[in-house]
This record gives sequence, C-alpha cells and structure tokens, in this order.
Amino acid sequence: MTTPAMSMSTPPRSSGGPHPVALVTGANHGIGAATARALAARGVRVLVTGLALDEPRDPGIPSAYYQARSRQPESVAAAAFDAPVRILINNATGWVGDSFTVAATDHIDRQLRPVSSATHDQQLGVDARAGCLLIAELAQRHLARGDDWGRIVSLTSGGPDGFPAEASYGAAKAALANYTMTAAAELGAVGITANSVMPPVTDTGWVTDAVREFVAGSWAHHHVATPDEVATTIAWLCSDAVWLVNGNRLVLR
Repeated sequence: MTTPAMSMSTPPRSSGGPHPVALVTGANHGIGAATARALAARGVRVLVTGLALDEPRDPGIPSAYYQARSRQPESVAAAAFDAPVRILINNATGWVGDSFTVAATDHIDRQLRPVSSATHDQQLGVDARAGCLLIAELAQRHLARGDDWGRIVSLTSGGPDGFPAEASYGAAKAALANYTMTAAAELGAVGITANSVMPPVTDTGWVTDAVREFVAGSWAHHHVATPDEVATTIAWLCSDAVWLVNGNRLVLR
C-alpha cells in the first residue's frame, strides 16, 4: 500500500528560508566543530552536542549548546528537535580500538583492547544507536509537521568488509551507513536527502608522524585532510543545490 509519505512526486528544491536549523553531534572538536562553523557561516542556526557547559564557545558558531551525551539520543532529541531541526549531522563517535587478536597496539601504535561487551556498547551506543534514533526523531517530526525539506549527513568509515584493529568501530559505522541509506530510500519522497561521508585521514589531533608515513605509502589514502576541508563537503550536502544527491556514500581522499 502506498503511504502518504511516498505520494509526493516532486519534492521541493529549496529549504524555503535562509535560516534552517541544524543539529551537529560531537561538535566539541575536529570535523564536528568545523561543520558547525561551516553551516553557521551559511546562515544556518546550529545546535551542537558534545560540549560541556564550561567549555569556551567557538566564536564561529553562534548557536545554542546542549550538554547532552550522544549515547543518550532521547535527551538530545528532547532538547533540540523542538527547534525544529531540519538538518542532522551524525558526527559523534565513541571510538575505541578493539581487536579479536591479542595484539597490544595497531600498525600506527594506537592502543588496542580485546573485543568485549564494553567496547561493543561504547562504540555502537554512540555511532549506531544514537545515529539511528536521531534519524528516526527527525523523520517523525518532519512528517508530523508536514515538512518538505530536510538533510541528513552521517560520518562513516571503512567497515562493510571488516575493519581490523577497529572491529566495533567498523561494525558501528557500517550500521550507521545502512540506517542512512534506508532513510534516503524511505524519506526522499518527502524532501529529505540522506547521504554518508567517509572522510580521508583527518588531522583532528590524533595524526602522528607514523600516520602520515602510513598515508604516504598507501594506495587507498591520498591526503591527510583538515577538518575544515571535510566540513566543506558536508555543508554542500546540506545545501539546496544537492536536492538530487541522495542515498550516496561519498568517499573523500
């Protein structure tokens, strides 16, 4: 049976106003903070998670701040989606390096932990569960409002073919990518585009000389990017110009 949500044949190509509201998770540093700045510079009203109340505010983000953990998406939604949010950036991560082997470190000397319920819950709770529930909240409120424009961008990584030394991270990102592609298929007819972005190695404070040497010798990695470079692509995916760009996994190199 065709639902009302699937009956719209020509979704709008414009947000209909200069100041849509965006929720950016994990915006305390790196790609999240850069994305919040990039969106704010384009006239978007930005709400962010991941900052403690006593942290200094980035002058490039004229926004409201919510002290909410991305592992608790219900509290984030209650605080933010009444705005109403029309752009969702799933950036927060509960990153942990875990492995099925007994190795103590990975190939770039980062500490590894054995795969366990703790590493699984930490990683999938933030990346997969929170991302899924925030997409669901955006969709439900979008439909309830009778809205006709929205954007979802999820930050993903390697994972569908396995992710050695980052087992739970790869699994969580693969799940988030799948939720995002499902959203693209189900919500495109009501004006929401949903895409995932796989950044290149990005210097958010963890890149060492060993990492740069690894990138230089890898056929799959071309650059060590800055957060601002990645944010430029994310902000573009949130613009009116990309109303036909939906259901894609953009790999940045």
